[in-house]
Amino acid sequence: MAAAAPLIRLAPSRYTLPRPFLKWVGGKGQLLAPLLERVAAAGSFRAYHEPFVGGGALFFELHRQGALRDGAVLSDRNPQLIEAWEVVRDDVDALVDALAAHKSRHGEAYYYQVRAERSSDKIARAARLIYLNKTCFNGLYRENRRGDFNVPFGRYTDPPILDEDNLRAGSAALGEVELHCRPFATAAADVRRGDFVYFDPPYVPVSKTAVFTEYQKGGFGEADQRALAGVFRSLSGRGAKVMLSNSWAPLVHECYADFTRHELSASRNLNCKTDRRGAVSEALVENFAQLRPARRLAG
Repeated sequence: MAAAAPLIRLAPSRYTLPRPFLKWVGGKGQLLAPLLERVAAAGSFRAYHEPFVGGGALFFELHRQGALRDGAVLSDRNPQLIEAWEVVRDDVDALVDALAAHKSRHGEAYYYQVRAERSSDKIARAARLIYLNKTCFNGLYRENRRGDFNVPFGRYTDPPILDEDNLRAGSAALGEVELHCRPFATAAADVRRGDFVYFDPPYVPVSKTAVFTEYQKGGFGEADQRALAGVFRSLSGRGAKVMLSNSWAPLVHECYADFTRHELSASRNLNCKTDRRGAVSEALVENFAQLRPARRLAG
């Protein structure tokens, strides 16, 4: 199978759809330009893999760029998140209808009613997740130790509960995309030589309050960060092109000391104290310089 052509643009596309249908902590919308620059520096690649897909900002941008000619595999260990992606891909008409119903009834009391609901219907669960994401405080996804969504109501004037054009564009973009609910180590097993892998895990905390890691029960601690670094190293040894985002923290520098690290500046607004919100340094790690000059990709 032929390798995909390298990117020729280094700035985000002038097209706006599709874009993420969920607001996800640490989303990469504001960092697309430097991310695309590094993807372009990697040259041609086969399939694209994103094991911590979240809102999928880079995936959607690469789709708009026409860079995913050899397919994409998106995954996450959060079952509610992956289920929502699957419904956008496979049942967008029913999802639009369900979100229209939520929009017509939206209000604080209704929000807490929906937050407390448990449904056996896949489409209802996906619509619930998107509705809560669009109307909760700060667009934050957070679970308690029981696995329950526990974010309070957000007081927005006109929250974008139903963005039909974007959902339909996202559904079209996902038509041939593989979606999996699985941990990053399992996702890495499918990566072949010449594939491109982008890891965007929960970040290493730089203080007790600066970084949020409770995307779901269980968190993502130091042992997970070190295990991820081991997977990064293994994929590099297998000839995959690998890139990772994380905080500009000592643990990250230690774990990826053998790879190229770029410092990026991003605006983050999740600190509970407003005077501590603002620009923070992030690390962008890549293995492109460590890979040997690529020979023709086989088969």
